[in-house]
Amino acid sequence: MKIGLSLSILAEDGRADAAVYRDHLALGDLAEPLGFDSLFALEHHFTGYSMSPAPTQLLSYFAGRTQRIALGTAVIVLPWHDPIRVAEQIALLDVLCGGRCLFGFGRGAASVEYQGFRIPMEEARGRFVEAARIVQLALREPSFEFDGAFYKIPRTAIRPRPMSHPERRFYASSVSPESAEVMAKLGFRMMVIMQNEWPRAAEDIARFRAIAEAVGHTPPPPVILTNVSCAPSRAEAEERAMQWLGRKWDSIDAHYHFSDGHLASVKGYESYGKMAKTYAKMKDPAGRAKATEFYVRIQIVGTPDDCIQQIAQLRAATGTDHLIADFSYGGMPHEEGELNMRLFADRVLPVAQRDTLFGSAPAVTTGRRGEDIFAPA
Repeated sequence: MKIGLSLSILAEDGRADAAVYRDHLALGDLAEPLGFDSLFALEHHFTGYSMSPAPTQLLSYFAGRTQRIALGTAVIVLPWHDPIRVAEQIALLDVLCGGRCLFGFGRGAASVEYQGFRIPMEEARGRFVEAARIVQLALREPSFEFDGAFYKIPRTAIRPRPMSHPERRFYASSVSPESAEVMAKLGFRMMVIMQNEWPRAAEDIARFRAIAEAVGHTPPPPVILTNVSCAPSRAEAEERAMQWLGRKWDSIDAHYHFSDGHLASVKGYESYGKMAKTYAKMKDPAGRAKATEFYVRIQIVGTPDDCIQQIAQLRAATGTDHLIADFSYGGMPHEEGELNMRLFADRVLPVAQRDTLFGSAPAVTTGRRGEDIFAPA
């Protein structure tokens, strides 16, 4: 099984952005020497929720500092970009890292980001589909043209040409059922941000696979993004998770504003409206504590042995063979995030990568559906 590192770079009050960035770049520099298999960069804008506005640029930095690990995006939000520029950036990164890259895409759910880019949120799904097809064409074909509702491109070509086939390594982060159908039909693989009970995630994965197979695609096991709190004692791991994942809740609603229910009236985002009730509860201390306890329970939290067992259970439930972990979240002090990451790398990583317990991917199982909740990357 492969284990990767995710960099979620939250702005911190009272600290310069550059100082926060240096801490996270230092964690990124540890990924390869500590034995991790991949390094992933997010994309967010404007609020400091995650200061990673250009994931391919950030990964280009690490392409020059690493030799082995895969470099991935989680995710590039296609409706915010000119798709030809996205294809060019992917092709260049592919050359710079020697074909070690893979790419996750999404359509985004933060109205503040759509407003900042002057893109009508109601156009998100249509723009995503056209942009995804253009990026695939640009990377696959020596030259191409496209005539769509949003993009009309005369015959053109991108240079440099990619050295591998990155368009065969595309993943999609899909939360709503409508998005899952779009992504599956495009032939994308599935990227899951762990945001609900594992049986619920297994149902989503099974539904995605069924849609993909119905149109002639056979998706490989999903990539899963999660948070990790690994400590010598279970109590210490849980205390850290409650404190810093609890603070992550604050940053989520400050960025997405799910609690006001505004997405219920946005075309293509109707299914997000039901999350308003969950997020509104966060304004009450008791509701916030309960929601944080739930969120901690669905991440990887505990002693090294606990983490090994939980990863095995998650693999059995979802069929994943590539787990991406965030070790420093919610404004956690850099030293604590590094200790978290180092203990996991020393005691958990070798087992997950080599033990027969983590051999061939199991079949995906399904379970009962739980309460809807949403905690994006």
